[in-house]
Amino acid sequence: MLEAIRRAASFLRQKQILHKLGVAVSVTVIAIACYVLYHMLRGIDVDEVVEALKQTEPRQIALAALFVAAGYFTLTFYDLFAVRAIGRADIPYRVNALAAFTSYSIGHNVGASVFTGGAVRYRIYSAWGLNAIDVAKICFLAGLTFWLGNAAVLGLGIAFHPEAAAAIDQLPIWLNRIVAFGIIVGLVAYVVWVWTQPRAVGRGPWTVQLPGGPLTLLQIVIGIVDLGFCALAMYVLVPDEPNLGFVVVAVIFVSATLLGFASHSPGGLGVFDAAMLVGLWQMDREDLLAGMLLFRVLYYLAPFVISVILLTFREVILGARLKRLRRATPGSEAAPKREAVYVRERGDTGA
Repeated sequence: MLEAIRRAASFLRQKQILHKLGVAVSVTVIAIACYVLYHMLRGIDVDEVVEALKQTEPRQIALAALFVAAGYFTLTFYDLFAVRAIGRADIPYRVNALAAFTSYSIGHNVGASVFTGGAVRYRIYSAWGLNAIDVAKICFLAGLTFWLGNAAVLGLGIAFHPEAAAAIDQLPIWLNRIVAFGIIVGLVAYVVWVWTQPRAVGRGPWTVQLPGGPLTLLQIVIGIVDLGFCALAMYVLVPDEPNLGFVVVAVIFVSATLLGFASHSPGGLGVFDAAMLVGLWQMDREDLLAGMLLFRVLYYLAPFVISVILLTFREVILGARLKRLRRATPGSEAAPKREAVYVRERGDTGA
């Protein structure tokens, strides 16, 4: 069966069917989101949204910012885990943290995070001897952690509160519960599959050794904690009334986030917002929009600005150090070695 799946996947790649299907899905999701937003935002009083922003307590904003920071801290373990999984335990955590934070924050905002985040990762990891294939493996394993966490959160959340998913997908509650149990069964089957014996995907140099059972459970925990912190940040910012409970808001938040990823729009702009407005229809729209705007500032805009500043200062400062190093040791035999060490810290193998 695995061989048949590989042949089918190879055929789809050759015919570019998966690419065309992905573009069609993205366009469809964005079109539906625009239609929903047009109808949901009609009659919105901008002054009331501004007033709701002003009335948000500083304590709420500070708590949400703390949860966002905790979420991004958890994201650093995506890269730490992935880099260790490909056998590069020599790369320090600070490098993993920088690569994870900057790649995710920039990828979230620019869109097409697979490419934008991958480019940022390559800029940083290439200094440590990792090539494009190694970085692609890191992206794959980090993405696997993310999706395993999503599957766990959605499966368990929808199983307990299927009405939360029904508010977005408009499917019957009983069908959503069946889908939830299917997700849980699939997740358990995957854990058992990687637990029984070593598993790998890909061919040749692109082969990725999948983490075993215990490490897969660790991946799931990391993903759940990350999504939990992000959902907590949103939960703190949405209106208190009606109180739908954290699990309901978390299921709707994760579903909206996934739809945003499917659209490939920068920050899920439009798609994420439409899904949240539909899923949390019981809440006052102006108050909900105010909370969503604050969340975007905290989760998207602020980390993006910080990442750009970090990467810019890193290049400017370390570039200046390299120039001083070359002036201080002209013609010295030790210079090339010292520059190589510097280049590793700088994140540029071509300097």
